[in-house]
Amino acid sequence: MVKQPDNGDRTVASNRRARRNYDILDTYEAGVQLAGSEVKSLRDAKVQMGDGFARIDNRGEVWLHGVVISPWSHASRQGGHITDRRRKLLLNRSEIDKLRARTEQENLSLVPMSIYFKGGKAKVELALARGRRDYDKRQVIAKRDADLEARRALAHRTRGSR
Repeated sequence: MVKQPDNGDRTVASNRRARRNYDILDTYEAGVQLAGSEVKSLRDAKVQMGDGFARIDNRGEVWLHGVVISPWSHASRQGGHITDRRRKLLLNRSEIDKLRARTEQENLSLVPMSIYFKGGKAKVELALARGRRDYDKRQVIAKRDADLEARRALAHRTRGSR
């Protein structure tokens, strides 16, 4: 059996909770500054990003908080990494300035949507998002259920006409 070469383009983890709790306004792709064992753990999909968020500090750097990357199983104890440390996100200065202006003016949040590999490098899809209230969440769920019922009825109707 011949193993296909892996070009490294694949999604490692996605933040499904963010799609429920936030209205996504805009997305950005950012690189992540990682240690060696963190990259190995990401390749094994040992990451939890449910409570993750990003923040822009006073020096104009973007940091990723709350994302837990479990230790790599084959890493030595001395060479391992801290699982819940903050990680620097790599963005252009113009993107950082846009993000800072919008988060401060419109009271928005920076939420990581997914972590993936692109061309062998780890990337984070960072979303500019507005938090939803509980009644908004219920309305979104009701709309999604109504759309699903409509699609089912349409599919049933088209199957029955054959």
